[in-house]
Amino acid sequence: MPPFMPDIGGPARQAAPALFDLAIIGGGINGAGIARDAAGRGLKVLLVEQGDLASGTSSASSKLIHGGLRYLEQGEFRLVREALAEREVLMAIAPHLVRPMRFVLPVRAGMRPAPLLRAGLFIYDHLAQRRLLPKTRTLRLRSDPLGAPLADAPRIGFEYSDCWVDDARLVVANAVDAAERGAMIRTRTRCIEAERGDTWRLVLMSRGRRDVAQARMLVNAAGPWVGAVADAVVKVPLSGRVRLDRGSHIVVPRLFAHDRAYILQADDRRVVFALPYEDDFTLIGTTDAAFAGDPAAVAATAEDVAYLCGVAGDYFRQPVTPADVVWSYAGVRALHDDGDARAQDVSRDYHLERDGAAGAPLLTVIGGKITTYRKLAEAVLDKLAHDPGSGIPAAPWTATAPLPGGDFPAGSLERQLPRALERWPFLTAAFARRLLQTYGRRMEFILGEATAMSHLGECFGADLTAAEVRYLMRHEWAETEDDVLWRRTKLGLRLSLAERQALGRFMAAEIGQAD
Repeated sequence: MPPFMPDIGGPARQAAPALFDLAIIGGGINGAGIARDAAGRGLKVLLVEQGDLASGTSSASSKLIHGGLRYLEQGEFRLVREALAEREVLMAIAPHLVRPMRFVLPVRAGMRPAPLLRAGLFIYDHLAQRRLLPKTRTLRLRSDPLGAPLADAPRIGFEYSDCWVDDARLVVANAVDAAERGAMIRTRTRCIEAERGDTWRLVLMSRGRRDVAQARMLVNAAGPWVGAVADAVVKVPLSGRVRLDRGSHIVVPRLFAHDRAYILQADDRRVVFALPYEDDFTLIGTTDAAFAGDPAAVAATAEDVAYLCGVAGDYFRQPVTPADVVWSYAGVRALHDDGDARAQDVSRDYHLERDGAAGAPLLTVIGGKITTYRKLAEAVLDKLAHDPGSGIPAAPWTATAPLPGGDFPAGSLERQLPRALERWPFLTAAFARRLLQTYGRRMEFILGEATAMSHLGECFGADLTAAEVRYLMRHEWAETEDDVLWRRTKLGLRLSLAERQALGRFMAAEIGQAD
């Protein structure tokens, strides 16, 4: 470890207790959020994830913290109200990862009419308390610069507020905080068997080795694998049906220079977002299509890509074709099947299923949005606390406790930048901003007392240094190139094949030295 890198402890220093209070299967946003909440209430927590943290659906979202404007149309007022309230909570506890974003909604002939949209946005503005975000305003798109990127700009549109989030880093931040509060986080570990008695006996498989853990309570938060875990591992089939839905996204070179996003109404009444992404790109999504098969093998299909290109191409002056796509990704949502025929109409609300069998408690999480993960975790702990002898303190606490690196006021990220450049003057403004937006004040754990770029070790490209990679490996469970380039950062968009290979060799050597 370089002398300027502080020793902050980390997951490798954890020792397993003989009996956990709570075991969680699934290291997506729901599992990580539950682990953090439970650990902060003093429970001994074990979380097992078969891959990397956020390696499934939780890194394949639209990167939004939002109420879900279209859910109003479906009458889901409770979900929208809860999500709108959570926007400001998450901005306050993770100001480096959750940032305000203004959205432009053009009004097009033949689509939802302006009076309906205006009424919906009025409700959206007032359904929950709004302190940090500005209200909706009407735009004259033929004269407003925000209409310039649009082909045949509509006469009017609306601009409203929601938030952007680095989804995978939000998962990791929750897991890091859980670990620092005593939780054991085990990635690349599968629970292959769960035997129920007065406690749960869990058989775990990690890197070809089997071991056993015991827990008084078990939560199945396996996302799109929730049904498979229920049937094959826990052997308690779900009482309700789970519907799997594929959502795809594409990334293309930047379609507009400003920092606003667009919400586009498609001919089939879906909505598609076009978001500024990683400075030089535009993120476009999502689709809604039924999915069958292995969620680990999901990918954006040619039809998904063509659909998203078509919607964007209908709106923007700059043509959007499949040849422009520099990256695509897809995720599988596990939704509680409420009988709706169309995938886009199935509720995104979460459903908690507590089976009534004797023995150690089991709770299953179905559905949910990244926006409401924290409230979901509170609901899980509240439901488990009703079991006699659970020992779970009732007082929720996560609404006011900053996530790691987020211990500065909401909306003040840019004010942190001059301070960082003053302390580490060898950084470029772009490099310092990326570290701030990724780690918040914990960028100090990477930079420490360094006074020159050379102190950070080898640079693999795009200012990704050995010091940062070592930090991610030692304290954020990163083990592969993809862990670093697509989940802990998004530098996979910028590194060449040769640079990625050099990173892989470095990480393999680091793992070899650790062994």
